[in-house]
Amino acid sequence: MKLYIASRIPESVLERLKGYDYSYHDSDIPLTKEEIIERLSGKEALICPLSDKIDAEIMDRASDLKIILNYGAGFDNIDIDYAKEKGIVVCNAPAPSSAVSTAELTFLLMLAQSRRLLEAEKDLKSGGFRGWRPTYFLGRELRGKTLGIFGMGNIGKNLAKRALAFEMDVIYHSRHRKDDIEQLGARYVDFDALLAESDYISLHSAFAPELKHRFDADAFAAMKKTAVFINAARGPLIDEAALADALEKGEIAGAALDVYEFEPKVTEALLDMDNVTLAPHLGNATVEARLEMGNACVDNLEDFMRGEKPRNQVN
Repeated sequence: MKLYIASRIPESVLERLKGYDYSYHDSDIPLTKEEIIERLSGKEALICPLSDKIDAEIMDRASDLKIILNYGAGFDNIDIDYAKEKGIVVCNAPAPSSAVSTAELTFLLMLAQSRRLLEAEKDLKSGGFRGWRPTYFLGRELRGKTLGIFGMGNIGKNLAKRALAFEMDVIYHSRHRKDDIEQLGARYVDFDALLAESDYISLHSAFAPELKHRFDADAFAAMKKTAVFINAARGPLIDEAALADALEKGEIAGAALDVYEFEPKVTEALLDMDNVTLAPHLGNATVEARLEMGNACVDNLEDFMRGEKPRNQVN
């Protein structure tokens, strides 16, 4: 089977593919759509990152393609319905470590924002630090503050456990109540209460069309003026322009983002705000998580080659 790998992957994962006839884009620079189409000529399998959009046109022009292996748990970058029509198998690559890695990154963003770390670093590097002073870059403790989690899946649960260990109060809103996390001390609330009560609001929901812009101008206006908004889930869950407007108006105190509505583009107004912390989609960017994802891709390919249904087939 001829395989194309559309992005740099860990060496140990590449080692497992030695028996395959593969071509390799050994770079972190994304391919254009035309480059993907060109390089898929004659290829039967594709390993691609979740930032590559694999649409109907690509599938039509990649006439030999039989299986798409998405390097990541998400798969909304692939037109899975059209792939099914074409008889192309689509697999994702869930990683148990991904939830832990993303929760840790979220907690880092929350701490950095609450303690004004990036603002203080910027001041230090520009020569502003002249020694300890009682009022120099005061932040706020997390202890005793309320964390509101939107979407209590595996990532949300991992974040909740860490917040509870920091003596925060945890409330959440999700499609379904979660008894296990409530037994640890988290409390279920409706959406309006989540907005009104939270000192920190962190998004950890999967994306669905009905959730586009769930956090819009009205949602930001309903939050505390001291609230910090965090998104490490999916960019289109929020109206990014409305977020920038709410920050400019002082309707909320700050924000920390790891994902973006029009990724990799970031709303320009957010780039120059000192009360905003921005990360380049690093949620599960750990050695542990990315190795698990890569091995899941290879496992799916091996299943397919044996004539079995791949363990992570999504269509």
